[in-house]
Amino acid sequence: MMTVCKHRNLVLLPAKQKRLRCRHCHLTITPEELDGGYCPECYEVSGIRRDDFEEIEDKTQGAVQYRCEDCGVLVTS
Repeated sequence: MMTVCKHRNLVLLPAKQKRLRCRHCHLTITPEELDGGYCPECYEVSGIRRDDFEEIEDKTQGAVQYRCEDCGVLVTS
């Protein structure tokens, strides 16, 4: 489906941060949000402080993204 929007009202989106995923519960979180060094979801559910994370590969790393304020589409360049 084609849109009639010409995407003239673009907003620059902030660069994506490195993201980590818990190998147990699969929570996705930034290193800055990882306050105690352990998964907050695993700790809340089971009381276990798990620190086993994998880094999520960002396929758009280095690309600049914009969002059209009129129609909401994401434009990557």
